[in-house]
Amino acid sequence: MMAKPEISIDTKACPESVHALQARCQALETTLARIEQRDRMLGDSAPFGIFTIDSNGQITGRNQKMRALFEWPDEKDPFDANAFKLPVFVEAGVSADLLQCLKTGRTIIKAHPCVNHQNECLELRFHMSPVINSSGTAEGAIIFVEDFSLMKQAADAVRESDHRYHVLFHSAPVAMIERDASRLKIYIDQLRTQGVDDLNAYLDRHPEEILHCMQLVQTIDFNRAFMTLFDAANRQELSFGAPWGEPEEFAYLAREVILMIAEGHIGQERERVITSLKGKRKTVLSKGLAVSGHEDTLSRLVITLIDITNRKAAEEALRDSERRFRDLALHDTLTGLFNRRYLYQSLPDLIASGQYDRSGISLIFMDLDNFKQIVDAHGHLHGSQVIKEVATTIDQALTPPAYAVAYAGDEFVVVMPGCNSSQARDKASDIRQSIKRNAYLAQQGLQVKLTTSMGLAVYPAPARDAGELLAFADNALFTMKAGGKDGIRMYP
Repeated sequence: MMAKPEISIDTKACPESVHALQARCQALETTLARIEQRDRMLGDSAPFGIFTIDSNGQITGRNQKMRALFEWPDEKDPFDANAFKLPVFVEAGVSADLLQCLKTGRTIIKAHPCVNHQNECLELRFHMSPVINSSGTAEGAIIFVEDFSLMKQAADAVRESDHRYHVLFHSAPVAMIERDASRLKIYIDQLRTQGVDDLNAYLDRHPEEILHCMQLVQTIDFNRAFMTLFDAANRQELSFGAPWGEPEEFAYLAREVILMIAEGHIGQERERVITSLKGKRKTVLSKGLAVSGHEDTLSRLVITLIDITNRKAAEEALRDSERRFRDLALHDTLTGLFNRRYLYQSLPDLIASGQYDRSGISLIFMDLDNFKQIVDAHGHLHGSQVIKEVATTIDQALTPPAYAVAYAGDEFVVVMPGCNSSQARDKASDIRQSIKRNAYLAQQGLQVKLTTSMGLAVYPAPARDAGELLAFADNALFTMKAGGKDGIRMYP
């Protein structure tokens, strides 16, 4: 605290004016002391850590909770500490987020595991809000450090001091809404005394009760972050409660709330989709807590809503990317058929399952007759198009679980689980005739006719494993082509 300057007053000049001035100074000092005491009480009594930094990372203020959470420097004056250099912040990645917050001027909310001075690993959520000056740059930041007992501690603070709770509630960067569900709880208890044991089934029979039950829940208050979440320009726009979206969406969420209260699962974390006043659909993580002292009546419920829309979008994009990479890894890029990697993985698995030991697995090894002449006559691009069109012909002739593989160049493999030698020969004949009937490169103004040679093999006899099944079918194909193309040969 800054030292007060000494003021020398000539008391003989004007005694009455001097006494009045001294009285005013004393009153001002008393008021200032009260303000300082109130600010210290407010900061040091907060149930979560609060500290502030300037643009260089220098810590300019912190409350008692912050000192308790972390091992601060030994110096008595904490303002000598730099948040960018504190080992506990650097190791946990907090320093990097603080730098990003100041650099972008945007709020950052991120969880970090931190080890405190008692060697305890705390899962903490940091709410970093930049302090923007008139030029639009961040001149510092205020940081709220929340542990997973924040809601319980905030509820205790409400019971101890309504004023302090009001300040914390409305300054919290997390969307919060307080509701009174006491009338709904009483109504549910009355239904139970009337013999309604299965509330979910009761709501199915009486869907109009869903709206009636929700009308019994009163909204007490909500904070600025809640207004931001729902894109509300002022409090009046949310005076009738949150706009949960379409009627079906409201009915689903309302039923969930009613059952949650009936079953006493207030604190269960839930993921839900809401619709803002501007029609934006957002995914939020919600969690409720009965304020301490109101657990039985549920007259004060605090519900937090954390917007995880971007996180969900990123997770979905990652899943899509993984699916695409898996698909590319197992499919041929030209034809869309499975590739050899998939063949070498799936065929041994089929045999190992033992499912087809009796019904058998048949395999066709085939290639196009005189394909080099087609390439020589029409070029490699047209040759690739022919392979693509032939792959379509083969794939259309198959019914799962049978599948086709683009093996190499103009070579294809067809795997037919649950198919004996006779059925395999019939299917091979169908594919061969389909290819023979078609005219390829028709869209390019050409009429290319094709024939194919095929080799067949069957598991479990004579082939005893996947390697022999492929080798025997390949051998039959080689024998077919050596003795005259455009035909089907069964091994041996």
